[in-house]
Amino acid sequence: MRKSFWEIVDEVIKMSDIILEVVDSRFPLESRNNELEDKVKKAKKKLIIVLNKCDLVSKDLMDELKKQIPNSVFVSSKINYGTTILRKMILSEAKNKEITAGVVGYPNTGKSSLINMLKHVSAAKTSNQSGFTKRKQQIRIDNKIILIDTPGVLQYKEKDESKLVLLNAKSASQVKEPEIPAMEIIILFKNKNPSTFEKYYGIKIKEDVYETLEEIGKKMRKFKKGEEVNINSASKKIIEDWQNGKIIL
Repeated sequence: MRKSFWEIVDEVIKMSDIILEVVDSRFPLESRNNELEDKVKKAKKKLIIVLNKCDLVSKDLMDELKKQIPNSVFVSSKINYGTTILRKMILSEAKNKEITAGVVGYPNTGKSSLINMLKHVSAAKTSNQSGFTKRKQQIRIDNKIILIDTPGVLQYKEKDESKLVLLNAKSASQVKEPEIPAMEIIILFKNKNPSTFEKYYGIKIKEDVYETLEEIGKKMRKFKKGEEVNINSASKKIIEDWQNGKIIL
């Protein structure tokens, strides 16, 4: 019988000296898993918050987040940033012996890519598909560090589709009403970095977010029969652009 994700995570916490929780730098507070962190705290294990995909956020936002989240480190698997700092943080807990670090977090936050960055080879399999890692994998980084990759774990009660889309835990094709998370993405940029979004889509973000979505649909020439904008299709494209890192917050 296949073990549940949470059973695997419980095993990993028990096996590990420290825990690395990988979160999305664009959405860090929401991509932290409270249930998981409670388990780590209860086990009295050290927790390091790894803010991945930092190449998708501005330097100002990084500075702001560093103040908000103690014991954290920014990394980017894509541009190989933050490896040295993260290794030092891991080894500071080693106390001159071999150390095992469990790598945990939501689906598709880049756990396996982070391991490959530290290993410098493709040690852990990676995929854009949410939930690609199905079981834990133990990977030796060097003679001092062993990492354990785990499946992505959602909180038991997480049902907010917009949040799941922002976290890359649900793809555009898996969402019933893609216009809702698409508008959430527009609001996020409207509040934090409108100029980047406007430049990418060649529009101005309006006060009415739905009107902005329609404008983007027109710009993309996504129409149903006649001149009616295909909101569903435009929304899915915005979601895909967000999840593929084409629009930088």
